[in-house]
Amino acid sequence: MLVEVIATSVEDAKRAEQGGADRLELISGILEGGLTPSWGLVNAVVKAVSIPVHVMVRPHSQSFCYTADELRVMKEDVRMIRELGAAGVVFGMLTPERQIDRYGLELLLTEADGLNVTFHRAFDEAADLLEAARVLLQYPQVRTILTSGGKRTAIEGADCIAKLVRMTKQTSLGVLAGSGLTEANAPEFIRRTGVQQVHFGTAAREEKQALRYVDAGRVAAIKRACMQTATLKSPMDRT
Repeated sequence: MLVEVIATSVEDAKRAEQGGADRLELISGILEGGLTPSWGLVNAVVKAVSIPVHVMVRPHSQSFCYTADELRVMKEDVRMIRELGAAGVVFGMLTPERQIDRYGLELLLTEADGLNVTFHRAFDEAADLLEAARVLLQYPQVRTILTSGGKRTAIEGADCIAKLVRMTKQTSLGVLAGSGLTEANAPEFIRRTGVQQVHFGTAAREEKQALRYVDAGRVAAIKRACMQTATLKSPMDRT
């Protein structure tokens, strides 16, 4: 069971690691769903922690459709993030028809050699999530889908997430469930879906407020709850 925590600062990163997080998603603009952090912040966080750092590459929050100029900027961001020593990048792009933007994806993948690539929650706005997953399976560099199952929260999207977990089982593509997960609801959600990677934002922060620091104690409690669940068999494992 892998627990990923959102970090927006060096302090967040240190606290998340102290609490037992397995991986960080480093972003800026948390109230906008995550934007590309500065190269200076990427450099500082990579040096400050020993756990993997996955960095958001998202130039704006207007949509997940990008112009040629924006894609070139994103490609340069991927190059710099790789050179700064991050473990991975997090991005996603769609066409106006809500299909995976293969051109944009392939362009960024040319700079992502050696990085773990997560396709972020742009996935949840695709016209057909199962078809979008089938497209991403054609790109072995994409190792993870971050998804709430097409719903506002992962709890609401649990049935779809369970389908995605079954679809990607024994492939190189993993499902990272996020949005609305807490220490309290994560155990049953994990048992229900069989997901092996979970993603936490405000639930891991002081007073569960987006603009407060990560709370190491909350991270530790989340990690304990998820790990205890991981020792139990999911309904899918019993079938």
